[in-house]
Amino acid sequence: MKKSFWAALITAAMVPAFAAGQTTEKVVTSPDGQTFLKVGLKDGRAYYEAGYYVSDDGGKNREMTLVEESPLGLVANFGDFSRGLAWVSDSTASRDIRYDLSRSKTSRVDKKANTFTVRLSNAQKQRMDVEFVVEDENIAFRYFLPKAGETGSVRVMSEATGFRFPERTTTFLTPQSDAMIGWKRTKPSYEEVYKADAPMGMRSQYGHGYTFPCLFHVGDDGWVLVSETGVDSRYCGSHLSDAQDGLYTIAFPMPEENNGNGTVEPAFSLPGHTPWRTLTLGRTLEPVVETTIPWDVVEPRFETTHQYKGGRGTWSWILWQDASINYDDQVRFIDLASAMGYEYTLVDNWWDTYIGHERMEELIRYARSKNVELFLWYSSSGYWNDIEQGPINIMFDPIARKKEMRWLQQQGVKGVKIDFFGGDKQETMRLYEAILSDADDHGLMVIFHGCTLPRGWERMYPNYVGSEAVLASENLVFGQNFCDNEAFNACLHPFIRNTVGCMEFGGTVLNKRLNRGNDGGTTRVATDIFELATAVAFQNPVQNFALTPNNLTEQPAFEMDFMKAVPTEWDEVQFIDGYPGRYVVLARRHGQEWYVAALNAGKETLKLKVDLPMLAGAKVSYYHDGKDGRTPQVEEDKVGKDGGFKLTLAPDGGAILTGKAK
Repeated sequence: MKKSFWAALITAAMVPAFAAGQTTEKVVTSPDGQTFLKVGLKDGRAYYEAGYYVSDDGGKNREMTLVEESPLGLVANFGDFSRGLAWVSDSTASRDIRYDLSRSKTSRVDKKANTFTVRLSNAQKQRMDVEFVVEDENIAFRYFLPKAGETGSVRVMSEATGFRFPERTTTFLTPQSDAMIGWKRTKPSYEEVYKADAPMGMRSQYGHGYTFPCLFHVGDDGWVLVSETGVDSRYCGSHLSDAQDGLYTIAFPMPEENNGNGTVEPAFSLPGHTPWRTLTLGRTLEPVVETTIPWDVVEPRFETTHQYKGGRGTWSWILWQDASINYDDQVRFIDLASAMGYEYTLVDNWWDTYIGHERMEELIRYARSKNVELFLWYSSSGYWNDIEQGPINIMFDPIARKKEMRWLQQQGVKGVKIDFFGGDKQETMRLYEAILSDADDHGLMVIFHGCTLPRGWERMYPNYVGSEAVLASENLVFGQNFCDNEAFNACLHPFIRNTVGCMEFGGTVLNKRLNRGNDGGTTRVATDIFELATAVAFQNPVQNFALTPNNLTEQPAFEMDFMKAVPTEWDEVQFIDGYPGRYVVLARRHGQEWYVAALNAGKETLKLKVDLPMLAGAKVSYYHDGKDGRTPQVEEDKVGKDGGFKLTLAPDGGAILTGKAK
């Protein structure tokens, strides 16, 4: 970030303060002039509004407000910055945002933003700055507290930060669960069910509000995606409260999280700032699907000397479960990875008991002889749940963790999957960051499961390669209702969960029956092509697919050829069509190759004419479910010169186009 930008934020020109009883308001627009932000002060309370401009018949701009007047501010242990405020000064600037990030949805970001900083003071003349970054269709803001006198730290007791939506708004939200419930007392773990197009006034399932990201549909006027980014060891993870008269506010973790350990209120040293709250605003869903705001406003937390590589992996546990965590079965999945040309195999829980460290060294050597690298599973736990699957009592302990990571590095292991975290308290955020930091010291990539939402972590931590934080593929094995609803959930994630962070789903199930023998257990409802399409629709730099050795001979060869070729790192994403929970069509580019994935959650055939300008006139491979909607096939086709292409999507079915732009 340019030095002049920080100077503009911190050393705003001083002007006489406006009295707390007066009304003051400033308007900031995005570089293209279409997105607006209003920041004001009324009766001593700070607020903001946001939306976009539309042109009326006379060519004049009219405001379309998507986020109505919403509160700003916080209450600290040494002062109240939510009321009795005076407007001291403000400043504007611009900045260039340029970075490369192969582990996100877009590998190269190059854009401009306008910035606005307002300096406020409370009744005790204590200062707080509110910093805004305004991009085309995106807004981020955070609070900055300077060092005042000898006070060198702050405890944030609560935030007034809110998000108020018009009455016509409906929601696409998933609830924050009770703490210390569920299997082995492992919740909250961001694995609850979404409700689509629900009214704002509906109470959340557990009464604790909703986890980020949160999607709002403002009638016919547009969409708003709300989330946060830049959360690290210096703050807690937050969520939204239930709505009161259309207003959602920032809520901190519950006291019971992490088995009661750690404070609810975050603390940081002064000068310092809170994480960023983010808004993506659009007339359509395109800005939501394509947003990069979670990474635009954060910076790397540390530099690395290692080279980390994304890729595909096999994973026995997802269908073969605990019984597969033995030496011979892991050899079979290493051989499967080798046959598929995959980079990795993930060895899941209990390996320390059923394989052991000594035999694992032999397995690692075997895998590397097949040009396959290993990820090994660990529990994060020590003192906040009842997990007994091993290895346990290592990753939360800095001494044991470093010793284990030295062994992993010595053996050539490339990454770890760490499971079952305790919530969103700052206590837990410190653990995430400590694990990532120590892992980087030993050249290890990190995947988190049973965990919180990633908040800008792809850019903040060079060895971070994925988080679950979603009702993921393992649930397909656990209950038929999850199979029945697979398409519905899959048609939500590209619009909500996967918009703000990578999603380690572990999908693409090609067995018809979800057990070891492909002859029992739950039954997959979605079609083969649907499953292939999720490999494109879901973004994560390391994808551990739910393939099994029998797929090599039981599936059509073209399906396995597709899975051998599909990348996991992308250069670009484009929203094509869709509606959350109903259907989705999106395109991703890897190098010169475009992959267009379509998913249908409906129970009837869906016929679409989509516009694909990036493939106009190009020859493509068209994967579809056949005339009967259940017979997978691929054929050569051609996109119209105008970019038009007709898709037919079977019930619970999908389609894929692959090709290079002409």
